Amino acid sequence: MTERLYFRSDETVATACVTRCVEENGQWIAILDRTLFHPQGGGQPGDTGWIATSRVLQALQDGDEIRHLIDAPVATGDAVIRVDAERRSLHTRLHSAGHLIGYVVQTLGHRPVKAHHWPGESKVSFQTEPGVALPDADALAASLAKLIAAGMPRVAELNDGVRTVGFGQLPAYPCGGTHVARLSDIGTVRITAIKEKKGQLTVSYDVGD
Repeated sequence: MTERLYFRSDETVATACVTRCVEENGQWIAILDRTLFHPQGGGQPGDTGWIATSRVLQALQDGDEIRHLIDAPVATGDAVIRVDAERRSLHTRLHSAGHLIGYVVQTLGHRPVKAHHWPGESKVSFQTEPGVALPDADALAASLAKLIAAGMPRVAELNDGVRTVGFGQLPAYPCGGTHVARLSDIGTVRITAIKEKKGQLTVSYDVGD
């Protein structure tokens, strides 16, 4: 089982023990006792970075383990691990913005059903309710900006193996992803499109400074 340091830490550099390094189908895979690398999943891309001097190309979840695909083998034992901080920051901001969009649109009467927080294609999908008006892009952006300016802190809890993430007094959602320390760290959220088709509402977005 890989301990997920990113559940409780925003650090991007740490020391971990490489417990195994194996070659599978021409790819080197490292298993650590603990990791800062968020694996691809939950609507969020996986982290990249370094284990010692080997480049981490992808992090993937396999049961209770996180497998790190690397460009060269690493020795077992303690090693410095380092996440690509710029990439992590963008993914974190997009994921937190997606949660915030989910909250605001849900208050309008639409139920969030899934989300995709990838750069350039981020979106949150909702089940629309009959008779409930679709959100206005400008009004939605204004509501998001107000919440972001308030800078509510992240509240993350892990109970019985289920992790929830919220901000201040806002509702918390089950989530295994990475999030900003406070809402003001998101920056600006741009609503790029609002579409409705066959009872599903999709809000596309991006983040900026």
